[in-house]
Amino acid sequence: MPYVLYLGVLPLVNRVQPVVFGMPFLFVWLLGATLLTPVCVWMTWRGDHRR
Repeated sequence: MPYVLYLGVLPLVNRVQPVVFGMPFLFVWLLGATLLTPVCVWMTWRGDHRR
């Protein structure tokens, strides 16, 4: 999942406009991907832990 968020979608989100919270969309996208990565890792660990 993090690979897709960072590299797979990069050509689609590599834009200066629109501006979100005063930052270019690319920065907001990378920040969101960075914050979402630990959640994905935790969900994967939790899913494997039950088995």
